[in-house]
Amino acid sequence: MGRSIIDKIWDDHVVISREGHPAIFAIDLMLMHEVTSAQAFLMLEERGLEIADRGRLAATLDHSIPTRKNRLEIFDPSAREQVATLRRNALSHKVPIFDFDSGYQGVVHVIGPELGLTQPGMTIVCGDSHTSTHGAFGAMAFGVGTSEVGHVLASGCILQRKPRTMKVEFKGHFASGVYAKDAILKLIAEIGIGGANGHIVEYTGDAIRRMSMEERMTVCNMSIECGARAGIISPDETTYAYIRGRRYAPLDEKWGEALCHWSSYVSDPDATYDKTIVIDVAKLEPMVTWGTNPEQAIGINERVPTVSSLPVTHQQVARKALDYTRLTEGANIAGTPVQWAFVGSCTNGRIEDLRIVAEVLRGRHVSPDVTFYIVPGSEAVRAQAIEEGLESVFVEAGADFRMPGCSMCLGMNDDKVPAGQRCISSSNRNFVGRQGEGSFTHLASPATVAASAICGVITPVTKLQECE
Repeated sequence: MGRSIIDKIWDDHVVISREGHPAIFAIDLMLMHEVTSAQAFLMLEERGLEIADRGRLAATLDHSIPTRKNRLEIFDPSAREQVATLRRNALSHKVPIFDFDSGYQGVVHVIGPELGLTQPGMTIVCGDSHTSTHGAFGAMAFGVGTSEVGHVLASGCILQRKPRTMKVEFKGHFASGVYAKDAILKLIAEIGIGGANGHIVEYTGDAIRRMSMEERMTVCNMSIECGARAGIISPDETTYAYIRGRRYAPLDEKWGEALCHWSSYVSDPDATYDKTIVIDVAKLEPMVTWGTNPEQAIGINERVPTVSSLPVTHQQVARKALDYTRLTEGANIAGTPVQWAFVGSCTNGRIEDLRIVAEVLRGRHVSPDVTFYIVPGSEAVRAQAIEEGLESVFVEAGADFRMPGCSMCLGMNDDKVPAGQRCISSSNRNFVGRQGEGSFTHLASPATVAASAICGVITPVTKLQECE
């Protein structure tokens, strides 16, 4: 019987396995940021433990930092202490840190791939749920708790039970105005926020194979939103071409050895899975959320569902969501006014996302009723955007092109949507108060976000001319 990539990586990283107990599972790379690492370092110090392998660690600043130009001054005392603590821990424990103005600082799940730290066949963890992003490279990547961060620091391992497997095949070609973000939102809407609980999802199909690495990262990033432990895509020539030449990529004869190793982490044709689902992306239209979790998403030309039309088990949650978001059952989602727009985050803060936004904004202007934040995922992305002339497009259109960080994805920094205001966002979660207490969030692709920012109402990019 054939094995999936999930089986292969699992088998190669189990150190000890005893029936009825979690396996001792080896970790190849751990990424850290300022929010979930402090207690882990404290645990080491209290127990007199040393770091097992600094070569498997990398840290950066992203969650709590400002993204305004004068970002060196952090106003919030808690955020300031988190940043100072990470810097102090990195220095005292000799952990590599990508700090401000290093050229590499950024959102942890953006810098890992762009530095070439993320590679096929690896096991990767971080104290952050969207670590699943790195699965786009054929790595088994998932979020861990702070105590597990400590375990990896001290031993290079964690305790883990083997997850179940789920295969999702995306087939067909995207229509105009439809993107990878729409595909993953469609999957979550189909199977629900618990549809992949306890599973690692392997994404397959011709639509996946045509995607760039940045698109694949968007898909894997949101695996957690349907309950998956992780998302993963078998590596191919697109993967290898992305990694080649990056700062931590193998060089010279090591490159050939790496390719041979990486190519072994591909699912066998006769691999079996616990669940399988097929989605035809040719039938997709741009997706947008209407409620307070990513499952509550519809096509942009659809109407907000009536509560009575939903399964009984979903009705109470839907009613609360509509009460919170102040939307009306049966109303068109397109045309809903927005006061804020955000492109960025570990989901859609890469250079390809910024290029898409620039194409939408070029020669146009953001609505006077909308504040539009465009936040690059890293210093490298920002530098490239400036080099390509994207920054001038953003500024001329009236958008605010900011410094790298998690920004408005979550309310842990200065960038918040005011209470009672509505934001269309390229980020990954639309939970109650996620972008600011009392604010409302609609998830969508960067193209839909940009089009909506111009029109001042939720708008697909294919209908942009209607509000010009």
